[in-house]
Amino acid sequence: MPDPLKAEALLGWWQAEQRDLPWRRTRDPWAVLVSEVMLQQTQVDRVIPKWHAFLDRFPDPATCAAAPVSAVIEAWAGLGYNRRGVALHRCAVTVVDEHAGRLPLELSALLALPGVGPYTARAVLAFAGEQDVAVVDTNVARVLARQAGRSLRPVEVQEAADALVPAGQGWAWNQAMLDLGAGLCRARAVHCGDCPVAPTCAWRGGPGPDPAVGSAGVSGGQSRFEGSDRQGRGRLVDALRRGPVLDLADAAGWPDDPVRATRVAHTLVADGLAVLDGDTLTLP
Repeated sequence: MPDPLKAEALLGWWQAEQRDLPWRRTRDPWAVLVSEVMLQQTQVDRVIPKWHAFLDRFPDPATCAAAPVSAVIEAWAGLGYNRRGVALHRCAVTVVDEHAGRLPLELSALLALPGVGPYTARAVLAFAGEQDVAVVDTNVARVLARQAGRSLRPVEVQEAADALVPAGQGWAWNQAMLDLGAGLCRARAVHCGDCPVAPTCAWRGGPGPDPAVGSAGVSGGQSRFEGSDRQGRGRLVDALRRGPVLDLADAAGWPDDPVRATRVAHTLVADGLAVLDGDTLTLP
């Protein structure tokens, strides 16, 4: 790594340019967890109203755990990747059963919860517990690779991020890093001229190859959605929200391919998103 990112420069920039996001106004671990799960591969503007509505309906783990998983799937409409809602429900059940309804604020305990991976666990610690841990998503990983001027291995990414967190400023620092990657140090159309940490960046927009491409933790983009199994899965779940599905092929959008529709329906069952009774698909 080059010289560490200058905390004063980055935090000063962030104080002036920070995004006003509703989950930044709370330190409630459940509310933070819900926001982080919803934000996985979903745009912020789509998440904001859904986050408010979800917390109105399920304000704490106990309320979520007491509801049938079908209620969570229904509330997840419009967010995509419906498995995340099922995992969040399972997480709530575990929190009630094993942690008296309160999300733990220890890394190992969070990682043991269903659907909670390294990023989400550290996000809860940093944004709810205000702990000095580093949060690394694709935006942060991209910043770190460009600062280093080379592709990084997984262990290097987390170690580099951890080393940069200023003592006592974990909450603000992580928010600033996320905003830097999302707003200036983008995958494309970078804004190096406005970047507060450009002086410590080994890449600075080229002319060499972008070191973030292929670096650990940096997303390589999603596969085509149109015509994919993911699209069919989404159509089936949307249909299930309206009631039992009798014609799988028609509901999946493949009226001439019932074999494919049935195969995809079975993946929903395997993921806990549906129940198949004979030829009828229903929410669990």
